[in-house]
Amino acid sequence: MIPELHDKRLIVVTGKGGVGKTTLACALALQSAREGKRTLVCEVNARERISALLGRPEVGPEVTALDENLWAVDVRPHEAMREYALMLLKFESIYNAVFENRVVRYFLRFIPSLQELVLLGKILFHLKEKRPDGSWRFDRIIIDAPATGHAITFFSVPQVIIDTVPPGAMSSDASWMRDALVDPATTAVVLVSLPEEMPVNETLELHAALRDRVKMTTGLVVLNGFVEPRFGAEDAEGLSPELAEMVTTHRTREAMSRESLEKLRGLGVRVVTVPRLLLADFDRKAIERIAALLGGT
Repeated sequence: MIPELHDKRLIVVTGKGGVGKTTLACALALQSAREGKRTLVCEVNARERISALLGRPEVGPEVTALDENLWAVDVRPHEAMREYALMLLKFESIYNAVFENRVVRYFLRFIPSLQELVLLGKILFHLKEKRPDGSWRFDRIIIDAPATGHAITFFSVPQVIIDTVPPGAMSSDASWMRDALVDPATTAVVLVSLPEEMPVNETLELHAALRDRVKMTTGLVVLNGFVEPRFGAEDAEGLSPELAEMVTTHRTREAMSRESLEKLRGLGVRVVTVPRLLLADFDRKAIERIAALLGGT
């Protein structure tokens, strides 16, 4: 595992939509599991993709084994609400009487950020689960987090609850969630970007927002789809118009990759590049290739 992430129990992967954050979360989880860490990868209220990337049956709201040392869960609001409420109330009969009541469920919709709190609570509950021998059930949890703006809101929820809800079980839970998220010894954020102007600028803004508003630490930036130098200006000479255009396009992408890398390095955080993969099918072999790159970094 990349040194900046080696000792972290919670890794949060986020970035602008479409930059490949699910792919990177999947690759990090696979590499973590191959290094012997009991790893849980969590998708948050989204179309479940990680099992398909690894060539496994679809995962639902229950923790499901995908590989040796690797489990996945698709964290959804209704199921997370049930688990969170049972953790607070202890008895299923009380849960059914209260939370399955149509009137109560109507008013629950108006509690600020409750849905985000229970989703986050479900994930972080697994962070402190233990096995019968007292060891952690999961050595590492990787979150395929919501994209950019929603990520800031999502991880700000514990502090919002602390500031707005009277002391009690909910505010107490929010406090330990907040403490886990902001502890740099426990948690690291991995920001994923592409070598394009908009994703890079959003990455810079997301880094600042998570640092200043949420107090979370960026451990790593991954520049996905990086294009290495391959052609010089003279390589287009004497080629057919079609081939010359291909060389020019490649050199343009090279320049964008180089400029994006320099911008992201300005964050003062390590930046790892993942090459642009030109594949007919983006499947498990592609994930394994990226995992191997991350493992050798």
